[in-house]
Amino acid sequence: MGVSLPRHIAGPLIQVVKRLALANLVLFTAFLVVYLDRDGYTDAKDGEVGALDALYYVTVSLSTTGYGDIAPYSDLARLLTTFVITPLRVAFLIILVGTTLEVLTERTREQWRVGHWRKTLRDHTVIVGFGTKGRSAAETLMRTGVTQDRIVVVDPSTEVVEQANAEGYAGVVGDATRSNVLLRARADRARQVVISTQRDDTAVLVTLTARQLSKSVRIVASVREEENVPLLRQSGADSVITSASAVGRLLGLSMVSPSSGSVMEDLIQQGSGLSLKERPVTRAEAGKSPRECDDLVVSVIRGHRLLPFDDPEARTLQLQDRVVVIRRTAGDEEKVGPAKQKEGRPERGPGSWRIPRG
Repeated sequence: MGVSLPRHIAGPLIQVVKRLALANLVLFTAFLVVYLDRDGYTDAKDGEVGALDALYYVTVSLSTTGYGDIAPYSDLARLLTTFVITPLRVAFLIILVGTTLEVLTERTREQWRVGHWRKTLRDHTVIVGFGTKGRSAAETLMRTGVTQDRIVVVDPSTEVVEQANAEGYAGVVGDATRSNVLLRARADRARQVVISTQRDDTAVLVTLTARQLSKSVRIVASVREEENVPLLRQSGADSVITSASAVGRLLGLSMVSPSSGSVMEDLIQQGSGLSLKERPVTRAEAGKSPRECDDLVVSVIRGHRLLPFDDPEARTLQLQDRVVVIRRTAGDEEKVGPAKQKEGRPERGPGSWRIPRG
């Protein structure tokens, strides 16, 4: 089906040990049944059945049909042989030939898992291309609260998808420029699609395919060359990140001001220090200036427009707005504590913003 879900597969040695343990458990159960009712059995040799005779009897009975030298003669012994020993013999044989049965049941179970997964999957994130950029995007999403089971990896390399499975991601092997491959990842019901392919022309084709499947999905694409940004936007991408230009700007900023470069790297790296967050405007903030918010507001999102915090139209926040803010990450806030957070709030006043410090 082209879809592979993450799962834990035990090693061959562990599987062999499990089979041996089950076989011995069945053998021991049958031994107890026969030994506890040993008076109901007769031995052709001396007429009595001891522990060794009981062990011999259940061994030949479970692995073959028996040799007849030890046989049940009481009614209880025959009933136990019919309703206990015979089912245990069947279970013992199933364990012996369990490899073939396991392959068949595993295939059926995997088909059911994939079918159930595709039926229930929605509002997830599809990451096309799981190289350095795609992997970093997935890690950033998880640091912001997205669970790993809400991320689906699409990559043409089987080895890459297998590695993603080993790390806990669901994966689809195939060319994402084809609509049937994106449909396997349920891109038509996804919340967002992240495109981090190696080639810009591939990114354009994937964007066109994803937009054709869903008009509402948010598409974020990465390209190498700045000149391809308009083409990606025309193809349907909501956001386009130019990797070469972004790295170049960060390098230039680090050369001019190493501290500024470190701050920018801290902002784009989720999990520690300061982070950029997008959140809705609260009722308490509606009607106020961005400078009066507890968080440091850097942009205001009004409808489909992104307004700088000092834009004349953004001087008064509206309840329907969203704001992009700089704040300390959740882990650092817990370390600082409520009292320190209150002390470290940015001071209000024209041009007097101060980043909270621990």
